[in-house]
Amino acid sequence: MKIFSSIDEVQTAVGTHLGYSDWHTVTQEQVDLFARATGDDQWIHTDPARAAEGPFGTTIAHGFLTLSLIPMLVREVYRLEGVRMAVNYGTEAVRFPSPVPVGSRVRAGVEFLSVVEGSGGHRATARVTVEREGSDKPACVATTIAVLFD
Repeated sequence: MKIFSSIDEVQTAVGTHLGYSDWHTVTQEQVDLFARATGDDQWIHTDPARAAEGPFGTTIAHGFLTLSLIPMLVREVYRLEGVRMAVNYGTEAVRFPSPVPVGSRVRAGVEFLSVVEGSGGHRATARVTVEREGSDKPACVATTIAVLFD
């Protein structure tokens, strides 16, 4: 895990790959809970019997579930110390190049793209790539933006 003790240290990491999170297994229980929380109960996610006959041969995680795993996964890659607070500012350019079948293991890789000073804080932009074990294509690629306050 990379630990940053200041915004200046984050700025020096721009353009470098910070590393990977641990692998995490996506379970049917997670998918079902996400479906209930969001109201997205499409059979491809929640009906294992029907999904077995579908295009992926099993249920798959929602794309937005995969996206929502990013904060948990990124916390295993780096930690910000020496900043008062970091808040989620948004996400850009989100893509889901390949599905995440239930039972798959995923991990995230992180690269800082920029750190720009603005009113009230610094905007740190990172590319987060969620990989699925055994797949040549990533499950999710997102550009995330956080505002760092020192």
